[in-house]
Amino acid sequence: MIKKLLIANRGEIALRIHRACQEMGIKTVAVHSKADTDAMHVRLADERVCIGPAPASKSYLDMKSILAAAEITGADAIHPGYGFLAENATFAKMVEEHNITFVGPHPDHISLMGDKITGKKTAQELGIPVVPGSDGAIKSVDEALSFAKKIGYPVLVKATAGGGGKGMQVATTDAELKERFPIAKAEAKANFGNDDVFIEKYLRQPRHIEIQILADTHGNVIHLGERDCSIQRRHQKVWEEAPSPVITEKQRHDIGEKVVNAMKKLGYRGLGTVEFLYEDGQFYFIEMNTRVQVEHPITEMITGVDLVREQIRVAAGKMLTLTQADIKIKGHAIECRVNAECPETFAPCPGKIDFNHPPGGLGVRVDSAVYTGYTIPPHYDSLVAKLIVYADDRPRCLARLRRALSEYVISGIKTTLPLHRQLAQNAQMLKGDYNIHWLEKVFLKGK
Repeated sequence: MIKKLLIANRGEIALRIHRACQEMGIKTVAVHSKADTDAMHVRLADERVCIGPAPASKSYLDMKSILAAAEITGADAIHPGYGFLAENATFAKMVEEHNITFVGPHPDHISLMGDKITGKKTAQELGIPVVPGSDGAIKSVDEALSFAKKIGYPVLVKATAGGGGKGMQVATTDAELKERFPIAKAEAKANFGNDDVFIEKYLRQPRHIEIQILADTHGNVIHLGERDCSIQRRHQKVWEEAPSPVITEKQRHDIGEKVVNAMKKLGYRGLGTVEFLYEDGQFYFIEMNTRVQVEHPITEMITGVDLVREQIRVAAGKMLTLTQADIKIKGHAIECRVNAECPETFAPCPGKIDFNHPPGGLGVRVDSAVYTGYTIPPHYDSLVAKLIVYADDRPRCLARLRRALSEYVISGIKTTLPLHRQLAQNAQMLKGDYNIHWLEKVFLKGK
């Protein structure tokens, strides 16, 4: 079993990984930038190594510095968390070449699913339904226009190496496609160093449904139900639920079985999330995330499975202790992402936290690495906390969420807590009547 694990990340996910390791009797090494010297996971880790200055490019994205820290401290495993190097196949390969356990999938699978075109092709070959779209990169406007005519408008121009909503443009006419195709390519080049884009059918009112899977190196794969991540702004998730308010038990079983069978054929290992757009009873694959997800806690709440613990176990070569029959979906969970942002403009709001009072009580969990007196640096993602609430059913979960939000106090900086309080009271949210466009085009537009 793993004896010492280096956490190649920061913030709440780094603390989450540290806690799992502590419960498993595994020593932890925290790597950090100079801006994160006082971070909570750095304070709590068994060992800590500063790997560079504040910019992520010179610290959390510096593969050589992270590997050097592992060598110096004698860490026999590295957990990348999410973001940064979590889905970097080169890094995963380098870790394994240094005879260090990478807590994640095989580098080949990271590479395969990291490119949206090859990921989509692979999903289709494995029997997973996909959104109608181009088989490969679209190189020119003329080619784009020809393909759009074939599948019909609206269409989505999408970066092949994309993520986080960057390099994506919607077009509803030839004129819009002529204008937005080069914009998508430019965004793709600027953000990912690769201007390849592809085109797929743009669904008008879909939900974002994702299936959580867990696989070991012995051929065992299970799914842990779905999460509904349809409340989004600029393709960034804001609020997640499990299970989805609109998915039936039969639909869950059917799509879960397809995903499990596909992952068995692929020989996948570790945690993974297969993401779909869902409209009119149909699932359409969009991408696979080969890492632990930000929203993994709501799956933990409704299944009772510690996903990070299981992720570490299977990375160490252990067999799953659970079968599909052991997975029972019980109750309802909601996660609110609390960001250090102005709730009206969504502008980042780093700074010192004067007072931090997280809520508590039955069924309330807060995953956060901030504390009173902590200064949020301006260099990284704005996520400061995840409020996770669980209850026996959705109405009671929403009631508990409203109570928890009323207790939550973070002062000194602006956060998105006021937005979540409004959402928790909204009539359409209470009915579960929303899609991926609802937050921006309906709720926020009316503000």
